[in-house]
Amino acid sequence: MLADAGECLAGLLFYCLCTGKSSPYKHPGAFARLRAVPVCRGKSALEQLNKTLEAAIESALRSAQQAGELPQFEIPRIPVSPPKRAGQGDWAYPAMGLARLARKSPLDIARLIVDRLPKLGFAGKIEIAPPGFINCTIADDYLRKQIDAMLAAGTVYFRLDIGEGKRAQVEFVSANPSGPITIGHTRNAVVGDAMARLLEAAGYAVQREYYYNNAGNQMIILGKSLQLRYWQQLGDDAPLPADHYQGEYLVDIARDLVAEHGESLRGQSWHFFKEVAEQVMFRWIKRSLAAINIQHDAFFNETSLFDSGQIWSVLDTMREHGHIYQATHWEGADADEIADVTSKGYEPATWFRSSSFGDEKDRVMVKSDGVPTYTLPDIAYHRDKLERGFDIAVNVLGTDHFSQAQVVKHGLRALGMDPAPIDVIFLQMVRAVRWNAELGDFEAVKQSKRAGDFDTLDDLVAMTSADAVRYHMLARSPNSQLDFDVDQVVKQSNENPVYYIQNAYVRCAGILREAADRGFDGDDADLNLLGKEELKFIRKALEMGNVIEQAITLYEPHKIAFFAHELAGVFHPIYDEVRVLHSEVPAETAKARLRFYRAASTVFGCLLQLMGMSAPERM
Repeated sequence: MLADAGECLAGLLFYCLCTGKSSPYKHPGAFARLRAVPVCRGKSALEQLNKTLEAAIESALRSAQQAGELPQFEIPRIPVSPPKRAGQGDWAYPAMGLARLARKSPLDIARLIVDRLPKLGFAGKIEIAPPGFINCTIADDYLRKQIDAMLAAGTVYFRLDIGEGKRAQVEFVSANPSGPITIGHTRNAVVGDAMARLLEAAGYAVQREYYYNNAGNQMIILGKSLQLRYWQQLGDDAPLPADHYQGEYLVDIARDLVAEHGESLRGQSWHFFKEVAEQVMFRWIKRSLAAINIQHDAFFNETSLFDSGQIWSVLDTMREHGHIYQATHWEGADADEIADVTSKGYEPATWFRSSSFGDEKDRVMVKSDGVPTYTLPDIAYHRDKLERGFDIAVNVLGTDHFSQAQVVKHGLRALGMDPAPIDVIFLQMVRAVRWNAELGDFEAVKQSKRAGDFDTLDDLVAMTSADAVRYHMLARSPNSQLDFDVDQVVKQSNENPVYYIQNAYVRCAGILREAADRGFDGDDADLNLLGKEELKFIRKALEMGNVIEQAITLYEPHKIAFFAHELAGVFHPIYDEVRVLHSEVPAETAKARLRFYRAASTVFGCLLQLMGMSAPERM
């Protein structure tokens, strides 16, 4: 069965990862897709000016070395960055970093570089400033040309080629199908999907994967919980133990089963009810994620690693490499630990000698009763990832998984594999809050009655909106705890960054709509009639490429949310001052401004797309 091409936004067909299992919930899937969203289709028109300038400076330095004006040395990469003070251009290069190597003063080095710089099409002015800065100002004419380039390329204009020909995977959410998507899972989902979108914008072919386990004790309890709820719906006295799932969602499922099957399921075991609950939960999970514009390409079940024998293959390989041993305690145990183990009469377990790779202690791989710990399938799963050939594999996890993530990398090294492609985004906790005037502080939102003991993604969307959930879950560093202020995120004012950013797009749409109604267009506009404020916006918009690169390099997708808010802050004052369809605005000037707003609309459309948010025409 081929993946539905309509679901693949770039229209790509993808290949089979695994075959042979009938249920998509018990296997990674017969086919998985690697997608590219529209922002990644076609040839990029965006030039990262800092990189172009860095390359030109390196070329000038090599030329000076060849001419004997500088000694031979390996030229270090000194980043070009925005200057600290206004009025010093758009980009600055500090030649001071070369003084020791070149055995010259920074000012002399800067002069040698400037004298030998090749012609730069974007540079309007290049100046030398003490103690050795080379300051570059982007030419106004270049900025005007970018308006036409944006309109010709659309959102593809902001595509980078960093990942061209490379494959990336982002594994996120990965909640077991024992309940609906919680608020914690929601942050994981938004951050993971945003990371995938940014990688696509950088040119990677990206696969979104969901890793889960439908076995284990929690799934047994889920099946038994639904079984008891079913019996309760039949009128039986079947109390639900405190350690079982209390959520009202299981009552709904049980009620549906009675409506469809009556008492005919009374003799079914908990296994049957577990399968039913799992299928219903996954439909709910997918539906909840789709409500905030998230879809996965592959679902990988941990139990498939057992069915295929991969976990035992991993263990055998590690044993062959000398990293596995049998013992009642780990090899580095002190006297107290050994005495404790001895007093409890523990039988020998199978240990991974992870301490030899820098771990604080060795880890149990298989318990004395022959049951693997979660460490063994985790290592097997990541071996599978690496064998699939991804250039980058990003996991989005809670901070409580930090130690386990390090152990997995130790395990891969023990298998003789390089874990370098695997990186992890660790997320701090999140809670939904409202301001309590009586307390003078925020307090957690009342918990969901339907979900049991937690709030759900559905609750958040119902209380706010899909766009509000996406933006506010993204717009904070993953390393920071997040209080999701329910009252703040629904405000229709500039205090709410969701409204602030989307309103920039809406304002552009309104101008374009009114111009179309009047039969007015700016296709033949003279962009020389644009003022400094409009060019200020274009100058800021050109930073998007660097923001995307930093976000994927540092695994900090929140940077795109910060940038979107900053750019909206540049735009709104321009909108208030720079009119288009006004009686006092000359027709030729109006044409140029209309073309500017059309380009601004493209920029904000791209940013909203990267954040997975909608681009409303009206608000």
